[in-house]
Order: sequence, then structure tokens, then C-alpha cells
Amino acid sequence: MNIKIRAILLAFFISLSINLAAQQKITGQVWTTGKGNSWYAQHQWLAGSDFIPSTAINQLEMWQADTFDPKTIDRELGYAQGIGMNVMRVFLHHLAWEQDPEGFKKRLNEYLAISSKHGIQTMFVFFDDCWNPIPESGKQPEPKPGIHNSGWMQDPGNPAYKEAANYPGLEKYVKDVLTTFKNDKRILLWDLYNEPGNNKKGDSTMPLLKLIFEWAREVNPSQPISAGIWKAELESLNKFQLANSDVITYHDYAPVDKHLKFIQSLRQYNRPLICTEYMARPRNSLFSTVLPMLKKENVGAINWGFVSGKTNTIYAWDAPMPDGSEPKLWFHDVFRKDGTPYKSEETALIKSLTNRGNK
Repeated sequence: MNIKIRAILLAFFISLSINLAAQQKITGQVWTTGKGNSWYAQHQWLAGSDFIPSTAINQLEMWQADTFDPKTIDRELGYAQGIGMNVMRVFLHHLAWEQDPEGFKKRLNEYLAISSKHGIQTMFVFFDDCWNPIPESGKQPEPKPGIHNSGWMQDPGNPAYKEAANYPGLEKYVKDVLTTFKNDKRILLWDLYNEPGNNKKGDSTMPLLKLIFEWAREVNPSQPISAGIWKAELESLNKFQLANSDVITYHDYAPVDKHLKFIQSLRQYNRPLICTEYMARPRNSLFSTVLPMLKKENVGAINWGFVSGKTNTIYAWDAPMPDGSEPKLWFHDVFRKDGTPYKSEETALIKSLTNRGNK
């Protein structure tokens, strides 16, 4: 994010009043600031990653019955436990539920049993406006060499996200999953919509964003709900997300000084803050600088990418390497498949800051 956009973002959030945000609230009871802060105080400092096993190219390959891979999940969450991580952000997909709702929920439960064994809570993500627009069930594509997230799928996709005929089925999916796990202590938080408005959708995402918040409030899970802010220009979406989230989640791939200023601008809401995406080495969003700052500020820290695998997120968003060679500097990710750290100084830092890793 360039300096001009960062300045716009900072000015926007500083100027945005809490009263104006309150006018954006949907029907339902948003947690009071006291309840949100009390919930946050019950947890150790949150540190973890966005997680998908290295054997899955996207959410469907992670959750469909034929390719669900608990052995790899167990091994790789063991890497996380070893450096003291205690939370993972994990994307779901409604098409995997549509194939077999009961089987899908059984696989969620199996995943949660594995993560809990490793001392890790989970933040599940429902909808997503990022990457490929038309998801399809069944066998997923092979990775395109050197291309970041070449097979990641939007949920529900484009044009499906704006077609009202799809909303009853999506409502059934969201409410079924939320109702089944609404009191499950292995789940930290429900992240309802990843980067709403991405892929030039803008405010056209608002109807579905409002609906998923309404559906979640009707179920009223014991865990908080949120949708992370991520782009300054999406003013209407940002106002809605801030007004209706029980805790504030956000994405920030800026260097540490700009990231800190953004955090300071969000303090006006007096709610817990969790950064659900950061760390892009070539952009100078680094473990070495950002992570100690997040701990000092008591902001949850969830970086994008954990084990290098089929998602190809060692490659930059905008710098493909079609020959598939390893980049000199990884964009995301912490470990190689065999558990070897990409940079041992990074995993040593994470372990020292969490003070929870295996000896």
C-alpha cells in the first residue's frame, strides 16, 4: 500500500466518529466494548498464521472428503505448537458443505480436535472475495508454477455473490455451521467475510455482507463475530464492518511505522484489535519489526502463510515466476514442508515472543 493511500486510510479512520458508525448497525446485539475487552483479557496474547495444509491448493481441496488430509494438518500444526502459536485462521467453503453437510461438519470437528491437541484455537472464515471468481466442486486444479494463489477460490464467487437466488442456500449453510459450533471453545472467533469488495466488487458486496451479519446475529454464537477492514477507499463497507464487529480485525502489509499509526487510529473504538493478515517480506512487513510491536500493543498477530505448499504464497502477488524456481526472498510462509524454518531467526523470534513453544 503506497504512502498516499496509507495517509488517506489513517485520515479516514481518525475522522470517522463512533456515533456515525453506530448508525450502520444491523438488527441484533453487537457486543458492548466491555464484553469484548473482557473476552480478550481471558486469552493469552494471540499469535498464529492463516493456515491451509501444504497439500491443498484452496479451501475446497482442504475440506472435500476425497482430499481432506488430517495427517498433514496434524504434522503442520505441530510445527505451530513448536514455536508457541496459539491461533490459526482457516477458510471454509460453502461448496464443500453443499456436497455433504454432515460430512463437512465432521471434518470440521476432526480439524478442531487436532488443533486443540496442539493448543491452538481456530478463527473460521466464511465468505471471501479474493482470487478466482468461479469455484467448482470436485477435483481442484494443479498449481500454476510460480504464481501466487493460482488455485484459490472466491466464496460464493462472482457473479454468485450478487444473485439473490443464492442467498437462501448460503443462509442455510452459514446457520448450520454456526449453530453446530456456536458454543465450541475450540473456536476463537467467526470471521464472516474476507476482504469484502475485493476484485473491483466495491460496494456491490454490501448486500451479502449485511446478510451474513444478520444470519450470525440470529444464531447468536458465544464466540465474537467480525469482518476485517482492509482498504481505505471502501468507505461504506468499512463503516459497516466497524459498527457491527464485536472485536476489530484488520489487514495491514505496511512497514512497522505505518502499521503502528493505523493501530493508533483504531484505538478510538475501544475494542480488542486482531491483525488477521500481515507479513510480506519484500514489502518490509516483517516478523522482526512488526511482531514485537504487535505484542507491545497487545494486538493479535496472524500472518499470512505457514507451510510452503500448493498455494504458492512464497511468490509475490504481482511478481510471478513461471519457471517455478524458488524466489530469493519468500513473500509469505514460515516453514518448508519438512518442518525446516525458512529463516531460523524468524521462528526463534516467534518462539521467544510467545514464550510458549516446545523446548
